Amino acid sequence: MTCTSTLKPGWSPMTIGLMVLGFIVFWPLGLAMLAYILWGDRFHTIAGNARAQWQTSPLRDSFQATAPRTGNSAFDAYRERELKRLEEERQRIEAMRAEFDSFLQELRRAKDQEEFDRFMASRGRGPAGPAPL
Repeated sequence: MTCTSTLKPGWSPMTIGLMVLGFIVFWPLGLAMLAYILWGDRFHTIAGNARAQWQTSPLRDSFQATAPRTGNSAFDAYRERELKRLEEERQRIEAMRAEFDSFLQELRRAKDQEEFDRFMASRGRGPAGPAPL
């Protein structure tokens, strides 16, 4: 059993215990755990949004370290092509990761629905239908 399968954002005995322990050991750890409990399910989205904003920021070029030109135009052109290819590959992998994250989220939602339906069936009410208006 891995840590990610047992430690989910939200109020559970484990997360509350870790938060209290964090405050006892070193108060910033407790605050970090509290932030994880409250906003942990949105960390990937927040990081992705920040990355997208940075990619379109005009400040990006001023902070990004670029290699100086070598003076050999053939090598410089080759280097630029390879860097562009690598950036496209990175973007493709990021898109795949985002698709996989949404796939996992849908699997978790389906599992939660199945567990809820099983609970309702055990109480003799059957699966829950859409809520009445």
